[in-house]
Amino acid sequence: MATVVWDEGLLGYDLGGSHPLHPIRLDLTIRLARELGVLDGVQPLAPTVAPDEELLRVHDAGYLAAVRAAPLSGEDDLSHGLGTPDNPIFDRMHEASALVVGGSLAAARQIASGATDRAVNIAGGLHHAMRDHASGFCVYNDGAVAISWLLDNGFDRVAYVDVDVHHGDGVQAAFYRDPRVLTVSLHQHPLTLWPCTGAPDELGEGDGYGTAVNVALPPGTRDRQWLRAFHAVVPALLRSFRPQILVTQCGVDTHYEDPLADLALSVDGHRAAYLAMRELATEVTGGRWLALGGGGYQLFRVVPRSWTHLLATLLDRDVDPRTPLPAGWMAHTAPLAGDQPLPVTMSDDADVVFEPWSGEANTDVDAAIVATRRAVFPLHGLDPDDPRD
Repeated sequence: MATVVWDEGLLGYDLGGSHPLHPIRLDLTIRLARELGVLDGVQPLAPTVAPDEELLRVHDAGYLAAVRAAPLSGEDDLSHGLGTPDNPIFDRMHEASALVVGGSLAAARQIASGATDRAVNIAGGLHHAMRDHASGFCVYNDGAVAISWLLDNGFDRVAYVDVDVHHGDGVQAAFYRDPRVLTVSLHQHPLTLWPCTGAPDELGEGDGYGTAVNVALPPGTRDRQWLRAFHAVVPALLRSFRPQILVTQCGVDTHYEDPLADLALSVDGHRAAYLAMRELATEVTGGRWLALGGGGYQLFRVVPRSWTHLLATLLDRDVDPRTPLPAGWMAHTAPLAGDQPLPVTMSDDADVVFEPWSGEANTDVDAAIVATRRAVFPLHGLDPDDPRD
């Protein structure tokens, strides 16, 4: 049984009513998972606020002080990225942000202790936060803190796979020189989307050279193409790197209805990605898998369904995509969604059967695959042009 980290206190990470990262997406996910029976018999693990000594693993003391002070002063602190449209100041900002970190730390501790092989914090995945400033809706970087903690508590090699539509820049930056952490990010091409980083030639530095991996996908990439790219890059690198634990950031802003980006995945594509991650964790890490949430801004039609599939995958309670959405959830959500019609099943009726990469560059997605493989595969003893690797 996987550990599910959840407490309504996590809804306190609230950047404001009109902000895209609205906590209602978390509440609706948990409600849907409960109504579908995914969480039957599961006692969620309530997190506690991460103490400063844990936050200081990846953040500066001066930044922590600025986050604490900002709500009290009511003044923007642009030197620390606070008070911008992306990262507005809100009440109890430090406590709410540190609680998210505490959730990911709690999940990591459950795995490290042997209490469970899998754990999930859907409130986590705040992957853009940097050492000394907030960025991209993210105040503290819970994924980076959790990975740093794992490295100090029995793990010598950690693989981080980020499938958010935006480049996982904050986690990459935290471990850019660390050979113990493999960071893999599949995202929309940086020439077409913020944060404008994540090119294939970003490979790490010093001892960490070769442990940063970036797959930059063209706008409009659909399920079958995305899955083709994932399977052409991720499994071979994980098998070569031999991590002891897989940490994943499972942002769902890759969906074709997401308002902030331009990839074109479906809920079915998300589910296929989670199943692939579970299979890889089973094969490569002895089953150890820490899953985090991330982006996703179609609050009513997409995020709850996609992350309910994530929870179900972690718990080995896979939900048939044809499953109807429960009447109780629909009745609760419809007034909140306003004039947005709600889907009726757990599927977008998308085809997720893909053709494996053949070794050629026949499409823009194939070209992205080739660029990444040629940049990084030789550094891991792999043949970039051989589809068997």
